Order: sequence, then C-alpha cells, then structure tokens
Amino acid sequence: MRIDILTVVPEMLQGPLTTSILKRAQDKGLAEIVVHNLRDYSLNKHRKVDDYPFGGEAGMVMQIEPVDRCISALKAERDYDDVIFTSPDGEILSQPMANSLSMARNLIILCGHYKGVDYRIREHLVTREISIGNYVLTGGELPAAVIADSIVRLIPGVIGDEQSALSDSFQDSLLEAPVYTRPADYNGWKVPEILLSGHQAKIEAWKQEQALERTRLLRPELLRED
Repeated sequence: MRIDILTVVPEMLQGPLTTSILKRAQDKGLAEIVVHNLRDYSLNKHRKVDDYPFGGEAGMVMQIEPVDRCISALKAERDYDDVIFTSPDGEILSQPMANSLSMARNLIILCGHYKGVDYRIREHLVTREISIGNYVLTGGELPAAVIADSIVRLIPGVIGDEQSALSDSFQDSLLEAPVYTRPADYNGWKVPEILLSGHQAKIEAWKQEQALERTRLLRPELLRED
C-alpha cells in the first residue's frame, strides 16, 4: 500500500510516521508513506498556498491550484482508490472504515489547514471526507496520521500477531474484554481466576461476556440497531 499525504506543514508528520508500527510497516516494504509539501506546488515566488476568502470572511483559505497540481502529478504516476480530505464535517472514522481502506492499493490524504480549503477542491478533487471526531483541530495533519495508523496496522504482516488486530475493540462492534499479565497477584489485586484456569472455552465465554458488559456500560450506542 502507498499513502501520499499532502500538507503545508510536513514537519508535523515526521514523528508519527517514522516510529512504531508505521515505521515497521515501511521497513518491511508493506507500506509506503510519502509526505508532500504543497508549497512545492505553488507558482508564487513566496511559495504561498493560501489567500483571503471571497465574501470578506476572516481567516485564510487554501488555494485550489497547488492542491490540483500536486494531485494531478501523483495521478499521472499511478491510480488511486480514494482522495481523502481530513474534515471535521466528514464521515466519522470507524473500525469498519479502516478495515475497508486497508484493502486499498493507493490513497491520497489531503490535510486541511487555515480556515479551510477552496470548496472546489472538495467538489472536484476529493472522493471521500473523513473526520476523527466532533471537534476542530489546527490542521489535518494529526487526523491524517491517525487515519494512516488505523489503516496500515491492519495490513497482513505488519503486526506480528495478526489475531491481535482482529480482536481489538470495535472489530465486532464491541469493546475489548479486560486483559491482564503477570504477576497474577499485585498488592492483593488479583487477576480473575478464570483466566488462570487453562480452560479455553470458558475463557472465551468470559471474554465475550465481559466485552458485552463493558460495551453496554461504556458505549451502549454500539449495541443499538440502525
């Protein structure tokens, strides 16, 4: 998989994209993540990529030309499954969405910035808008890193134990059951006896019961039928 991220502040992505699981995926050749500075696609001698909005509102707006030039250059090299825009009013990122996107071959993620982007970008260049929550951030770089992480970790071979990813919270619309490790007794705080029993069928039944109970208490909306 290849993910191209378009941004005006590429330095914000250096840490998240070059450590932990994302680094491992790239080192293994299972994923390629390329960050593009939109200022490199500006024809302005000052590398300017924003301007005042028509209509007299406050704030600056990302211009369409640098974005179009960058996306067009990338599309001339390969086909893309989606051009994603990180937007607070987009579709909320979910585990099923991440599962689906993890099967893509090539993705572009455009990071919003300033007051927003020229709306023609959203009308003509973007194929999907994704939000990571009902709040506003300074820019789309952190959401882009979150989206990339949620996708790449699901690619077969990225995580050593693939079953671990399949048992994560939200994979089956349930929160994950509690997990424990050694020591079994710490300051009198004990691991549930069932997990020490070695009876795998009973352990799995306990985990399912705990997952349902935690979801019912903490995220009941996940259990509601559409």
